[in-house]
Amino acid sequence: MLDDIDLRNGIVSWIKNPPQWSVFTTGMGLDALFDMAEDMGVAEAWWEILRSTSIAARGYKTVNALKRRNLVPVLRDDDGSIEGLIRGLSNHDLSRSSIIVQLHGDPAPRLMSWLEEQGANSSQILPYRHIAPPEGALEQLILDIVSGQVDAVAFTSGPQVRFLLEYADRQGKRQALMDALHGPVVALSVGRVTAQGLFEAGIERVVYPEEERMGSMIVELVKFYETEEGSRIRRVALDTAEAEG
Repeated sequence: MLDDIDLRNGIVSWIKNPPQWSVFTTGMGLDALFDMAEDMGVAEAWWEILRSTSIAARGYKTVNALKRRNLVPVLRDDDGSIEGLIRGLSNHDLSRSSIIVQLHGDPAPRLMSWLEEQGANSSQILPYRHIAPPEGALEQLILDIVSGQVDAVAFTSGPQVRFLLEYADRQGKRQALMDALHGPVVALSVGRVTAQGLFEAGIERVVYPEEERMGSMIVELVKFYETEEGSRIRRVALDTAEAEG
């Protein structure tokens, strides 16, 4: 969900008080900001400011979105994650630096607290916010997972992990969900960043590709089922389905 008021206010502030660093974490967020700047008639002025500041980027999609606008980041992450972005920024003295951070739908307390620890004067802007799915959809998904109606569940963003687990907590079904994801149902992630969120939630078995691609995710799932562990899980699931059928 786009937040027009925050976008407009953020761009006005960006132009009136140009930062020394501009940090972008998603290509979609960058596109949303430029679209709003065009609508406000200040896209060229904002581009000039970005061109004169140091730019840091997280993720290849963000880097590509910058390159399409002839903007080259001074640094980027080494693995597509916020932690990777922090590692890149740690090579620079940020004390007393002014920094604006474009986030990706969710707050990034680790990044913002780290910038504060470095003595930076940082602010953040969220061009869009993730909205939780309807509770009915979350309830059905948990039921399908816990009852073994699905063999795998795919996560394509960190907020999806958070929304599902928060709902499971509210319903008292977190342990049943975790048991299923450690048992017959495979947790599948689009990439290592989303996988990290699953690991941090305590889900130890996560299948994910090195390259963040939907197609690569499916390929990795096929490869997993070809392993001894994957074959065993698949056989158990099939035997269970036959017994119930």
